[in-house]
Amino acid sequence: MTTGERMKSRRKELGLSADDVAAALNVSRATIFRYEKGEIEKVPGAMLEPLATALHTTPAYLMGWEEPSSPKPSLPTDAFPIDFSHLQRIPILGRIAAGMPIYAEENIEGYTYTDLNGGGEYFGLRVRGDSMDAARINDGDIVIIRRQDIVENGEIAAVLIDGQDATLKRFSRHGNIVTLMPQSTNPANQPFIYDLTETTVKILGLVVKVEFRPQ
Repeated sequence: MTTGERMKSRRKELGLSADDVAAALNVSRATIFRYEKGEIEKVPGAMLEPLATALHTTPAYLMGWEEPSSPKPSLPTDAFPIDFSHLQRIPILGRIAAGMPIYAEENIEGYTYTDLNGGGEYFGLRVRGDSMDAARINDGDIVIIRRQDIVENGEIAAVLIDGQDATLKRFSRHGNIVTLMPQSTNPANQPFIYDLTETTVKILGLVVKVEFRPQ
């Protein structure tokens, strides 16, 4: 494996986004992707130590000089294993850019786990703003969304408008008119009304769970 491949493998193993690593190194996300793709082959010496720290490994591992050591932590004598096999790891999406597949790496800012099943496909979306705070969905919370193309009127859905950023609103449709209704204590948040003959409104999925941000 190349240094870039080790970077990517280790980042994925930790569930870190490229933004997480970029912030730790004070570089752009694009720079991290260039290293991982091998477009930049050599990591500068000054960056190697903080990169290893950000990825919880050693410079020697990143450079291919050794395999990572994984000492097993000691456990209490009364500890017992917990089965997490029923949990499903799902991506947390940040900004969803135009023309980019929803699960594109550039959209993923981390991962969470859900015990939801039933054969559905799920993703997380980080809430930004206060447009749904009256529904107890606050800025910074992560909503778990079941991917589907249709929702019932009155349900809360993640919706993509003209291929731009996703928005989270209470959805209703009557003929060609779609209304995305906020539920907010802030009067500045007003309904969005779209004519489907003029604007593309794509339902990404139905909100099925909210993971509240710790206060």
